[in-house]
Amino acid sequence: MADETPKADEKPKADEKAKADEKPTEAAAPGAAPPKPAPPPAAAAAAKKGPVATDASQKPLVLGLAGAVPGAVLSAKEFVGETTVDVALDKILDACRHLKNESFTYLVDLTAVDWKDRQPRFDVVYYLHSFRRDNERIRLKVKVAEGEACPSATAVFETSNWMEREVFDLFGITFANHPDLRRILTWEGFNGHPLRKDFPVEGIDTGAAIYPDRYPDGGGPASDDPNRKTLS
Repeated sequence: MADETPKADEKPKADEKAKADEKPTEAAAPGAAPPKPAPPPAAAAAAKKGPVATDASQKPLVLGLAGAVPGAVLSAKEFVGETTVDVALDKILDACRHLKNESFTYLVDLTAVDWKDRQPRFDVVYYLHSFRRDNERIRLKVKVAEGEACPSATAVFETSNWMEREVFDLFGITFANHPDLRRILTWEGFNGHPLRKDFPVEGIDTGAAIYPDRYPDGGGPASDDPNRKTLS
């Protein structure tokens, strides 16, 4: 019977096969960037999600508004500590009056947002501030359709006069019962409303070097002013 005991200078065949299967380790090239770390698991990515808006319809301030002005509150949410209330368009003045009586006496700003493809197209936004309630603020929003008038808040907050003129000038939104609704940043005769989403980024050629080709009575540069250049 043959002796199968390996000789002293021979290595088991299993060890030879294992070494044959090993791939040589490649040295990194000098100056090469280190390998990219593996992407984090999906659960870890989800944990880093930003702040989320929550329902604010049960906040005492919102409940008080809904009770004082029935039908005014359409929805309410809180986001990063700020309360926003969607208000019915025909109830916005009553909502402003109620909140003013609740110490929100300072209209910080009145502006608008053009959603272009949404109907109604615009949001008109009111920022109210209360000094007595530890500088608390509340935001009111109403939806306004193209060509629809928004009630003027000048009867509640006189400071809204120029704010509404700015919204009219830049968005083309009109305000019913405004005492002096005219442009405030552009000139009378300006073509278009610059903050609408469909206004050309490069502007609209009025045919003038600086000033428009139409002027209000008594307005515009003098007749001999070189800037008074219009297309013939």
